[in-house]
Amino acid sequence: MLKELIKPFQYKYLNLTNNKKKNESSRAKNVSSTINRIWNYLAIMKGKLSVVLFLVFASSVLGLLGPVLVGYAIDHYILKNNLNGLSLLILSLVFIYIGYSASLFLQNFWMIDIAQNTVTKMRTELFNMFHKLPMSFFEKRQHGELMSRVTNDLENVSSTLNTSVIQIFSSILTLIGTISVMLWYSPILTLLTLSIVPVLVIGIKWITNRTGQLYKIQQRNLGELNGFIEETVSGQRIIKTFSQEDKMIRDFLGKNEKLKNSGFWAFIFAGFIPKFMNVLNNVSFAIIAGVGGYFAYKGHISIGTIVVFTEYSRQFTRPLNDLSNQFNTLLSAIAGAERVFSIIDEDIESIDESHIINDQKVIKGEVEYKNVCFSYGNDSNTLTNVSFKALPGESIALIGPTGAGKTTIVNLLSRFYRINSGDILIDGVSIDHYSRENLRQQMAFVLQDSFLFKGSIRENIRYGRLDATDKEVEEAAKLANAHSFISKSANGYDTILQQDDQQISQGQKQLLSIARAILANPAILILDEATSSIDTITEIKIQEALQRLMEGRTSFVIAHRLNTIKNANQILVLKNGMCIERGTHDELLRNEGFYFDLVMHQGMNEDQHIQ
Repeated sequence: MLKELIKPFQYKYLNLTNNKKKNESSRAKNVSSTINRIWNYLAIMKGKLSVVLFLVFASSVLGLLGPVLVGYAIDHYILKNNLNGLSLLILSLVFIYIGYSASLFLQNFWMIDIAQNTVTKMRTELFNMFHKLPMSFFEKRQHGELMSRVTNDLENVSSTLNTSVIQIFSSILTLIGTISVMLWYSPILTLLTLSIVPVLVIGIKWITNRTGQLYKIQQRNLGELNGFIEETVSGQRIIKTFSQEDKMIRDFLGKNEKLKNSGFWAFIFAGFIPKFMNVLNNVSFAIIAGVGGYFAYKGHISIGTIVVFTEYSRQFTRPLNDLSNQFNTLLSAIAGAERVFSIIDEDIESIDESHIINDQKVIKGEVEYKNVCFSYGNDSNTLTNVSFKALPGESIALIGPTGAGKTTIVNLLSRFYRINSGDILIDGVSIDHYSRENLRQQMAFVLQDSFLFKGSIRENIRYGRLDATDKEVEEAAKLANAHSFISKSANGYDTILQQDDQQISQGQKQLLSIARAILANPAILILDEATSSIDTITEIKIQEALQRLMEGRTSFVIAHRLNTIKNANQILVLKNGMCIERGTHDELLRNEGFYFDLVMHQGMNEDQHIQ
């Protein structure tokens, strides 16, 4: 009957572990290396850590002294009915246990401080790493899964460091001290007590082999679920638009079920440890009580020795129990720490300072592409031998079918990716000779999806240049045609916006993005579908703002509306990653090529898309 009840759960457990083995190793790839790295973080606070370890040693010694004095009191005072000096011994016991309690409190207090500083440093390094990683890293991962590294995984490390480091050292010292005192009192009873160790080792190894796998599976499933939830919350409009609520709920239930199963079995196996240790503890107690009673009856040992041994038998199994429990917790923390270190160890955007000619060079805006080829890592090129030149102040329109390479061209210009071959020159100098920071500070982006941070309207505009005055912020808003709706807001420029706030329209968000770009005063401007999905009236305001923004700046415009691109100095027509036509609007129409066909196919209405 019991076997039938367990069978479905056993199948789920086997399915979890088998799937994990197919994809990757279930254990941490390098446990010793991960522990060593965590220890290096802890060692930063050597002084306080040394005090904590001393207090751990002191509490272990004081904990061992108590039973010895109790046994001495029984043999030399109570059984002999001699009360002289007993009060002094009792007073000594009081001070020992007070000292024991005080050392426990202080070591925990200071260890929490060390642990929190350690995790804070790890979290800071991880967050800083996010800002050093290339865009390709984020494009391959769910945002929620990355957030899980900063929150869940590090919180797991934090809770473990708060208790486990002290517990492990204390348990080891207590174990060594206990065995030493037990051997001094009675080697035979000590050997009988140690007889449970082989059973303990075999049992704990069997359990931890499974918990080690399951804790890592649990962390992975938790990260996947967090990523899915973040994606679902961000995509609510699309989900509701296409009535896919039921599908998302089914997908959530599947991922939630996986997390439940991995958590269920992780805790099931981890829960075996205290029960297993309790059985061994009772067996050890029974052995000592039975054999010790027989030895006392024969006069080989005293009653006090039996009392000491029964107390120490519990002290012997308690640190073993603690070590076993902490080992499980430690495995979980190592799994979390390894996930954190895997991000910290990622390759950052390569920076070769030897090529940088002038980190403060002011860009005029001349841009030239020379036979640029690029691939995202697959076999086919996204761009093939793209060449063109833009003079300072010119506007370059990029058009072509989806996947033609329009966005890739501007991504390469801003050094989000490195070209495979060819060269990109700015003011006659290869972009590799500019630092990324200097290059991007002199560029501004107005994208299709305007991103606003949580904060006031003023702070969101000032993001373009943090040292701008309030007056400069407002002037930028006026040039962007945003001042009117800002003034009508509840608190004007101090109105607080939430990320993806719905209290302002998409067009108004776009105007704030343009104001941000105007405030940045860039030499090079990139407009990627800046007027897409905007109503006609708002588009007029945006077009006016964009004309002011583009004046005197080298601009790259990705758009499909004819009225957005027809006045460009150059129009580059892309297809399959190659520039097949270039020229002004009138020149391309006269050539009657691909561009001409696009325009004629869509009609000459300026509001029409020409893709």
